[in-house]
Formats: sequence, structure tokens, C-alpha cells
Amino acid sequence: MSSDKSKPSPPKSPLAFLRWFCRRDLLEDVEGDLCECFDFHLKSKGARKAKWLFILDVLLLFRPGIIRSLYLWPQPNPNLMLKSNFKIAYRQLLKNKAYSLINIGGLAAGMAVAMAIGLWIYDELSFNKNHENYDHIARVMQHYILPDQSGSSDWSPVPVGAELDQSFGDDFEYVIVSSFTEDHIISKGDLGFSAHGNYMQTEAPEMLTLKMLHGTRAGLEELNSILLSQSLAERLFGEQDPMHKIVKIDLKHEVKVIGVYEDLPQNSEFKNVAFIAPWDLYVATHQWWKEMFESWEHTFVQVFVQLQPQAKMDVVSDKIKNMVHDHRTKRKNLRTRTSLHPMSKWHLYGEFKDGKNAGGQIQFVWLFGITGVFVLLLACINFMNLSTARAEGRTKEVGVRKAIGSFRSQLIHQFFSESLLVVTIAFIIALNILLFSLPWFNEMANKQMDIPWASPWFWIACIGFTLLTGTVAGSYPACYLSSFQTVKALKGTFRSGRFATLPRQALVILQFTVSVTLIIGTIVVYSQIQHTRHRSLGYSQDGLIYLKVNTDEIHKHFEAIRNKLITSGTILEMTESSGSIIGYPFGDGDFEWRDKDPDFLASFRIDEISPEYGKTVGWEIVEGRDFSREITSDKKGLVINESAANIMGLENPVGEIVKWQGKEWTILGVINDLMVDSPYLSANPAVYYLADWPGGFVSLKINPTQRIKNALEKIQAVFKEYAPGLPFDYKFADEQYAKKFDHEVRIGQLASVFVVLAILISCLGLFGLASFMAKKRTKEIGIRKVAGASVFKLWKLMSKEFISLVLVSCLIAFPIAFFFMKNWLQNYEYRTGVSWWVFVAAGIGAFVITLLTVSYQAIKAAMASPVDSLRSE
Repeated sequence: MSSDKSKPSPPKSPLAFLRWFCRRDLLEDVEGDLCECFDFHLKSKGARKAKWLFILDVLLLFRPGIIRSLYLWPQPNPNLMLKSNFKIAYRQLLKNKAYSLINIGGLAAGMAVAMAIGLWIYDELSFNKNHENYDHIARVMQHYILPDQSGSSDWSPVPVGAELDQSFGDDFEYVIVSSFTEDHIISKGDLGFSAHGNYMQTEAPEMLTLKMLHGTRAGLEELNSILLSQSLAERLFGEQDPMHKIVKIDLKHEVKVIGVYEDLPQNSEFKNVAFIAPWDLYVATHQWWKEMFESWEHTFVQVFVQLQPQAKMDVVSDKIKNMVHDHRTKRKNLRTRTSLHPMSKWHLYGEFKDGKNAGGQIQFVWLFGITGVFVLLLACINFMNLSTARAEGRTKEVGVRKAIGSFRSQLIHQFFSESLLVVTIAFIIALNILLFSLPWFNEMANKQMDIPWASPWFWIACIGFTLLTGTVAGSYPACYLSSFQTVKALKGTFRSGRFATLPRQALVILQFTVSVTLIIGTIVVYSQIQHTRHRSLGYSQDGLIYLKVNTDEIHKHFEAIRNKLITSGTILEMTESSGSIIGYPFGDGDFEWRDKDPDFLASFRIDEISPEYGKTVGWEIVEGRDFSREITSDKKGLVINESAANIMGLENPVGEIVKWQGKEWTILGVINDLMVDSPYLSANPAVYYLADWPGGFVSLKINPTQRIKNALEKIQAVFKEYAPGLPFDYKFADEQYAKKFDHEVRIGQLASVFVVLAILISCLGLFGLASFMAKKRTKEIGIRKVAGASVFKLWKLMSKEFISLVLVSCLIAFPIAFFFMKNWLQNYEYRTGVSWWVFVAAGIGAFVITLLTVSYQAIKAAMASPVDSLRSE
């Protein structure tokens, strides 16, 4: 009996009954909702009705969806809710200034990188789009297929243009034969400049849709006419009207300025074309070109076409594929396939292998695009980690919100509002970072990018980018923080649990996996550049300069100039050649030698030189001897490189007879391979022979005892004496060779910047987490210090968790980086390997960076006074 009396009876009051019932932990999750229901009924219906309505609430307790649909809950004003959300978010930022700065700083850096990469990718994808007929323009390609090798080139035989126009005219709106873009001298009186230009057929300006500032696109119809770019016209004429003024090309051919066009943008294939002259003028002033009009055996020109609107590129390309091969009368065993390469693919898909497109610049677009995504992801991970790490400090806030009736969706909206506010502030900072760093970024990337402030699409992209970043950054914290149980949160009994840190640890591992992979990739790119740079050149670049000369004046006085400069001690030697030391002028495969297989074909690089060429560039004779002025028969002699000797398969090539161009030539000597073409490829077989007028280039070896500046002044004075109109536009061989690495160097520099920023962002996240962990374990550290723990042990205790995470990151990153970088190196014929030390260096670097980042907070916490740590419970 007493036991019955001691048992508490349920209260009669509905509200007291509910609270009593909740103490039995049966209704913990809905206590707040039902309490608010009762208060609402009491105010709106009165005490009597409220009691019975509340009983209905209890009966429908396990169907909260029905309860909410049966009763008219007060609907909040969306505008007020949004304003309230952002006000709370703003207060949270001010309340936790250190974490806010880390979050905003990391996101700003990540967004700035992503935006810079976005501008770079947009510039790459918009290459050549300044031409209105971009989708219909193509250049003619020749693909050479041999039994053991193949190649592709945009060089075509001269008759290709006429054949396309006559036999396939219905498919083309324009067919343009053009010279290659080369340096020429454009002069007015005594004023002359070296400028890049093309000789093109008359419809070229119309096909390229040049924006004419003076004159019309039809100006090239006059034989002795020229179109100048705006910048070249200003250099020649200043503020004067250039129209109908007379200028000279290469100090020989007088032409009349018939038009001035706006400079083509940096992201155009024709960006360096400073003038365009009529193709017929080139043919009229170069008599030997007339012989090429019927020759299908040699390739000397470029051919551009514009298709009719209804024509399809692949269909027309298939129609013309056998055109050159069917017209060849020689070398029928050389299979030649002709195709069209669309302008839309010139820049991004400009590489060919085995006659098929093998990509090109597009690989770097993908590389930087993925890098930008990952760098932004690193910044978002920082936000996620710091937000969830601080979750325990916001449990009561979440509990109170749920107790007063907030749905989980409303809490998610609140936390998304916080992330959106942070991301918006970060975006504004990132936009300013991009604005101030853009000139530096343009210089590094060799571009002329601008922020398109006036474009509505830019702002739409910015808004979308901000919303996407805010969604990614805030998704996990919003879902995580809104998932807390109401009663546990209010009672303060919520605990993270032993596995609660796993998501944060996984995110840190992902961060450093990305960072270590980027570090390895950057090191491999740098190693490949250095490996190629230190490749043997086969000649000496010290003090070697060369000039492009398109005038006979230097050749006419060659001996006088050479003797004067050598006698004065200014130079050691001087020579003429048809090609520069960093590029052969042309190639040919019509060589015959003893025991040659009739079906074997090989292309040899040809260079016409004067006898002093070898001494000037410093090549090394492997067998035989060099050319000599004193031996008249050397005019029928050849000097070949080792690659040519290997292809010929001659055991003792010196003295062997080679047939070429219907003549017999004697091999005088074999030299080591000169690195003239791409440093990333194997050396091409090359043949050198003497010519009466090699033309093209003059090379000089400056005396090492002379100061470079004084020597150049003396050389210029002598050149001006004999060729007054020739611009002294000299180039150092080593500097021009270094430009062959420009693209890879720029890619490496950009990658290095992105890697540094990625590491910085990761370190910001680690710093914030370490700071939070140190604060969370303040009392533990104090107790350990009282118990006798040393600073080193406490530092080790707090650092080992992060070190273990970085170790796991390295184990994941190493195979990923090895796979991708090994495949990337396959693009280069002459390449380095992915050495073991790269992984060791990247791993050590990651550990050092982690220790430096974490140690500050760890040591600071370890050295704090335990009295302060243990002052309050």
C-alpha cells in the first residue's frame, strides 16, 4: 500500500502532464514543439478549448506532420527572416574574429585563384574568336605516313590553292595562299623597323575580317600595295596620315600604304602580323617561286580556306584527303593525306601524332581548371572544418532554436546564410585581389586579360560562382549543426563522440592530398624544364648573336664587314646562313646514297651556309673535316650531323657520294647534333652545304675580351656604314633558345603560384584547427603540466594527430601524382623520369609545413600557466 502511495501520480494539468511525461524520456524530441502548441492554443482559443486541443496534439504526437497541417501556425515574414538570419550571421562573425578572419582569408585566396584561372581559361577558349567567320575557317594540313614514321605539317605545295579553288570551289568561299609569318624590314626613308608580316592573296583581309581604321579590306588588289597594323603605322608615321604613303619592304620593293587595320588581339593566331602584302607581289619579286607553281613535290606555303555556310568541315576534309598524293609524280611510296584543321582547334588542339590530332594546349586548360577547382575546394574545406569544430559551442543555440519551434530546414537556412555572408565578403576581397594582381598575372601568363565589368554574363557568373561556393562551403556545417537533438543540446549533454572527428580528419587528409599532389606536379614540371635546358646543344652560345637580313647589302660587302670587325678585335668570326642557329629554314627527302632501300624515305633539315659557319657557332667535327674557302670543290660537298649519318647507315660516311637535286655531293665531315629545333624532341637529321648567297641570317661570334655593349656598338656602326637602312635588330642565341622553354616555364611559374596558395590555404585551416584544439584541451594541458609533463611532450601530444593525417595524405597522393605526371611526361620525346627523391622532397616539405603551422599553437598552449587553465570548472 505504501508503495502505491509513494508512486507519483500523473499531474492533472495538461502542460504539467506533458512535462512529467517528457521526464520519462519518451517525448524529448517534440517537447518544444508541443509546448509552443499549448501556448498558441491558450492565447488564441481560451483555456477551455486549449485543454482539449492540446490533448489532440498529444494523441497525434507521433504524427507531427499531421499536427502541423491541422493547425494554422503563424507564418513568418520571409524578408524579416532573411534579415534576421544575416544579422545573426554578422554577429557570429564579430563574436569569433580570429576564426572569421581565417575563414574569410582562406575563401578569398581560393576564390581569387579560381577567378584568375577562370579568366585564363576563358582567354584560352576564346582564341581566334575575334574573326567573325571563326567556325568556317581552316588551314590545310599535310600528313605524311611512312612504314616506320609519320608526321604532320601545315606546309603545303603551291598548287594546292589553285586545285582547291578549281576542283572543290563549291565548298569554299575563300581559298588563300600565304607565306609564313616572317621578319621583314619595313622602312620609310632612313627610318626602318623589323616587323612580322605575311604575303597573302587579296581576299585574306575579308576572310580574317580585319577591322579597318583607314582604307578598305580590298586594298591588296593593287600589286604594289600594303596594309599596315595600327601600331606599325604609328611607329612609321606618328600622328601623320599614313594613307597612300610610300614604304619599302626589305629595302627593295616600294609599296603604297592602302589601308591600316586595328591590331589583332593577343589571343589571335595572327597577333604578330604587323603588315600584309599581296601574294602576287611576292611571286613577282622572287623569280624562283614561278617554278614552284607546278610542283607538288615540295611544300613552301600555307593555305587557308573559308567554307561555305552549308559545307561541313569533316565532309570537305574527306573529299580532299587524296589530293596531294594523287598529284605526286615522285616518291609515290610516301603516303600523303590532306585534311582541314579548323581554326577553332588551332590553339587548343594543335599537336598531331601519327597523322591524328593528339591534343595540345587543351591539356593545360584541363590541368589549370582542375587545379582551380581543388584550390577552391581547399578553402571550402577550411570553412567546413572550422565550422564543425566549433559545433559544440553552438549546441545550446541550436537547442533553444528547436525548443521554440524552429524546423530543421529553418536552421539549415540560417547556417547557409552564415556561409553565404562569409563567401560574399570573401568574394569582394577576392575581386579586389584579382584586380590589383591582374597586371602581374598577365605578365606571367603572357596575356592581355581584362575583367569584363560591363558584361552582364560576367556578373551572372560571379553571382552563380558565389552561390555555388557558399553552397559547397556551407552544406556540411548546415546539415551537421542542424542535426543536434533538442533535449541533449539544451541539457548540455551533447558530446561529439569518438567518431565525430572522422569527417574533419577526412577533410584534412583531402586537403593535404591535393596539396602534396600539386607539390609533386610542380617539382616534376620544373625537373623536366631543367633536364631539357641542360641538354647538350652541340654548339657554343657564348657571345653568339644573329640578325635577320632581307637585303643584299650585307652579302655584297660581307668580306669587307667581316675583315673590319675581326681586325678590330670585335668579333672572332662571322657567317651567313639561310636559317638561324635556333631553326632550320626547310626540309627535303630527295637524298639518295649507296645501298639505300628504294622504299625508305627520310626527311633531312637543310641549311645553306658560308664556309665560316662551323667556326662561328663552334660545332664539333666527329669525322672528316669542316668546309674551307681555299678548296673550290667544297661547293659540291656536304657536312652532315650524326643523326643523318645514322639514318644513312654508312659505316664510314666521309667520302661517300650522295645524290640530291640531280647532282652528286661528297660528304666532307660529320658533326655532332646541333640542338636547333624543339629541345623536347630528338635531333633531326641535318645537311649543310655552301651557297653563293645563303641569305636570311648573319651570325657573329663576339670576342670574349670585349665588353658586350662596346662590341655591339662597333658592330652596329660597321653595319650602318654598308647598309644604312638595315635595322640593327640583333638577337642573342642563348636568349632566343631560352624562349623555346617560355611556355613550359610560364606553366611552371603559374603552377608554383597556385601550389603556394594551396599550401597557404591548407595551413590556414590547420592553424585554425590547431588553435581550436588547443583551446578545447586547455584544462587537459593544465592537468598534464601539473602532473609533470614537459613542453616537448605536450607539443608532441598535440602535433601527432596532424602529423598522422599528413602521413596518410602522402600515402594517397604519391601514387596519384606518379600516375598523372608519368602520363604527362609521355608528351615529350626527350624527357626526364619521376624520381623517388621528388616524393621524398614533397613528403618532407608537407611534414615541415605542418609542424611549423601546428607548432605555434601547440607550444603556446603547452607554455601557458596551468593556474589560468584550471582556475574554473
